[in-house]
Amino acid sequence: MSLAARSRPFISYVEDWLSRLPTAKLSKLIGDPARVAVASVDIINGFCTVGPLASPRVQGIVKPIVKLFRDCYDAGVRHFILTQDAHEPDAVEFKQYPPHCVRGHVEAQTAPELRKLPFAGEFVVFEKNSISSAENTGLDRWLDAHPDVTTFIVVGDCTDLCTYQLAMHLRLRANAYQQRETRVIVPENCVQTYDTPVKTAQKLGVPAHDGDLLHAIFLYNMWTNGVEVVKKITR
Repeated sequence: MSLAARSRPFISYVEDWLSRLPTAKLSKLIGDPARVAVASVDIINGFCTVGPLASPRVQGIVKPIVKLFRDCYDAGVRHFILTQDAHEPDAVEFKQYPPHCVRGHVEAQTAPELRKLPFAGEFVVFEKNSISSAENTGLDRWLDAHPDVTTFIVVGDCTDLCTYQLAMHLRLRANAYQQRETRVIVPENCVQTYDTPVKTAQKLGVPAHDGDLLHAIFLYNMWTNGVEVVKKITR
């Protein structure tokens, strides 16, 4: 039996799980807003509108992310962390991906929808040179300096790459240090990944990337490792 045939029941199982995700109420998630942080990864021009890795799928989550930012701020949340690609011109990562989001270029700028928020001056931005938000970024120093923050709402792209790395880092770091109060929450409507169909990949000579499948599988994997995955967060 082929892998595709063997995996069909599991894929159906994951699809059903995804369709049944609960909606979370912001008022129930927050409690003390001083203990909450919203962590956004790679909501920048280079993945939304400009450059070789820009995707309309990713641009599609910007509006719900902006709404979530506004709702959280109105509820008293003041910790907003943005981790963003700002690559060196000779980044090692460019062996796997085309050059993108080079530091100082327009691709590396925060999406204008976020920059226009009236509280954008309060964002804490960490530039990154890999798909990890933690390696060589200063994020862990921020976490060490804010032990009172125990709830993290993670949004951004890509579900199976940078978003996965960030959510899992926060979850596994809390596990490793026995931080039992820590919660990591991912709203499905505020994360997304790109899509490269097989025929397109074969034509271009690049790896295929099934956006819908990988989005679902990596959300499921986060959930099985203790990340709370919800459909969306409402006021």
